[in-house]
Amino acid sequence: MVADKRRAEPSRDVLGRAPSLADTLALRLRDEISSGRLKAGERLPTEQQLAQTYGVSRPIVREAVGRLKHDGLVSSRQGSGAFVAEPGASTVFRLDIANFSDKEELRHIVELLMAVEASATEHTAARRSEADLATIRARLDAMQAAIHRGEPGVDEDVAFHRAIIDATGNPFFRDLSDFLDRRVRNFIRTARANSARLTGMAQTVQGEHEAIFEAIVARDPQAARLAAEAHLKNAAKRLAIYLES
Repeated sequence: MVADKRRAEPSRDVLGRAPSLADTLALRLRDEISSGRLKAGERLPTEQQLAQTYGVSRPIVREAVGRLKHDGLVSSRQGSGAFVAEPGASTVFRLDIANFSDKEELRHIVELLMAVEASATEHTAARRSEADLATIRARLDAMQAAIHRGEPGVDEDVAFHRAIIDATGNPFFRDLSDFLDRRVRNFIRTARANSARLTGMAQTVQGEHEAIFEAIVARDPQAARLAAEAHLKNAAKRLAIYLES
């Protein structure tokens, strides 16, 4: 009876059901590689071994390993299996945000956002055209209209910052912003939704956006950078307060 019960219990490594088991397994294997538990040149366990270890099907394992291959972390050798690639072989940048309630992780992502958003805002203040200014103004007004309707205004918020990015005239800023937007939208959505719950907070956030806009209007790059940095720092504080409560 005891032996049967022991066999029925899943391994502590078995993955629970998630939106994407392949993503979860790929992240787990990526951690094994980055931590050095799976070393460069070392052969990965077979599909069957990985499936048994993590309690998933072989197609899930195949998909997860395929993602690691796409990222340059794993390479195949015909007839020999999959091997961990040499350090620095990765050909793409990844951003896997596991937990926004982790203060250290939150600090890291805010620092990255500040490096991109504040710099882009600074460039826009120096380069913007009258047409750019009109677009940014329209996005700012759209956020104000959302506040008046009692809505969080997440899409309007994203559109405002995207208009600023576009006004840099730098396609690489746009590409990187698109990448970050897809991965940190939850940060924006949660911070914005929390602001909407608190009386007067949404208008405080709008004041921060207006400060950014006014610096762009004045063609003051330094003031624009500082306003963008202050906005992101305050957004992080609002999110932290929400999570702690």
